[in-house]
Amino acid sequence: MEPIFVLSTFVHKKGIILKFSVMPKKQKMKIMLMNPPNCGRSIPEEEYGITSLKQIFKGEPFNLEVLAGPLSEHDVQIFDGKCENEDAFWKTFDQFQPDVVGFTSLTCEANTVIRYAAKIRKQCKAFIVVGGNHATYNPHDFNSAEFDYIVVGLGKKSFSELIDRLAAGENGCGIAGVARTSPGKHLSYKPRQFSKTDLMEDVAPRYDLVAKYRSQYYLEQLGLAMGFVITAYGCTHNCSFCTIPGITGGKYLTHGPDAVLRDIQTLGDIPFIRMVDANTFGNAAQASELCGKILKAGIRKKFFADVRADTIVKHPDLLAKWKEAGLYAVVVGFEDVQDERLQAYNKKYQGHVIRQAIEILHDLGIVIVGDFIVAPQYSENDFEKLENFIVTHKIEIPVLSILTPIPGTTLYDEIKKEIVIFDLDYYTFTNAVTKTKMPEALFYKAYADLVKRLHEKPHRPQ
Repeated sequence: MEPIFVLSTFVHKKGIILKFSVMPKKQKMKIMLMNPPNCGRSIPEEEYGITSLKQIFKGEPFNLEVLAGPLSEHDVQIFDGKCENEDAFWKTFDQFQPDVVGFTSLTCEANTVIRYAAKIRKQCKAFIVVGGNHATYNPHDFNSAEFDYIVVGLGKKSFSELIDRLAAGENGCGIAGVARTSPGKHLSYKPRQFSKTDLMEDVAPRYDLVAKYRSQYYLEQLGLAMGFVITAYGCTHNCSFCTIPGITGGKYLTHGPDAVLRDIQTLGDIPFIRMVDANTFGNAAQASELCGKILKAGIRKKFFADVRADTIVKHPDLLAKWKEAGLYAVVVGFEDVQDERLQAYNKKYQGHVIRQAIEILHDLGIVIVGDFIVAPQYSENDFEKLENFIVTHKIEIPVLSILTPIPGTTLYDEIKKEIVIFDLDYYTFTNAVTKTKMPEALFYKAYADLVKRLHEKPHRPQ
């Protein structure tokens, strides 16, 4: 690493003193960002031969594209393990010889990420960094010799700061939101106070880094290829099972409409845009402004957004305006149809709000992707009630997940004494990690049969 000289000027009472100091020149780093493969395990498949429930996550690694945005001075590659196999990863790794390897990780991917990191550690001296949902809620799980740094929470700016330090030959200690691992000792780091500056919204995601995978990114339920943009991080609420609020320290941080518009336009001729927010319309005024800019720009695309049921009821005119701009479908976390469970999930509304929201969406002609939670305490009657609700209310694309207490969430703290499965490979939202009320085999059969019936006639876009 070649040094550079910095001239400092000091004023002294006897005159001006010139002082030269030597600083290391920043190195151009080779950075490999890795999206782990689909690696969760399935109790229904392993124990009962039910193969239809294994969770497959298929979507572009948008968080890695965002992380790569500020790193234009460096040589960055994204490897998508959900599109290529492990042999391809090691071949790419050997050819690229990265200085830094960065992993993102959901809870069900944590063990696999640790395995990859351990092998990398044996092969080279690259810095190994991990971030994502599981690293945010359970950073101690990665406080081991396999990793050098853990990025906690929203990482676009903090990871960029870490790379700046490493490129200058320095360590990353003291960066807020970045933990230096200390195997065998307590993990200590400075929490980051997230703000709008952490969004670095003047820097666009690096969509170009996943160009070779683009044809593989689609919404399986609709058979649609699509591109991702984001309008906000965090959420306005704090549902007991959700990991989203912790990413921003409980704050709801919105991108300016111009930045979102730029990203939509950067995706070129991709016809379907998935806004991967937890709550796209959490700031109604800003959502309205963005909608107006899309209409004014003459953008002709179909949009998918996430929205709460109570937001739909409070702002039907906003949804109508977005329909005009191309809003095709919304993902709504209904979760349950019974008030007591909605209260337990801290949804902050009751079942009548859900029914009102559904009516509004049907009147507007917006497709409903309805998320529902199947609790391990479900009885046969609960399955029947859920099916009847979905069919009666004509939910076009119902998505059923099993209630899963992700470590670090409020739900986990509430029911951790009931957990019987601690292997994170099973935390895929298709396994019951607490005991089921029904005999386990019957529970999974009822779940699988219901999913099959609800998807016998899959929705296809018009």
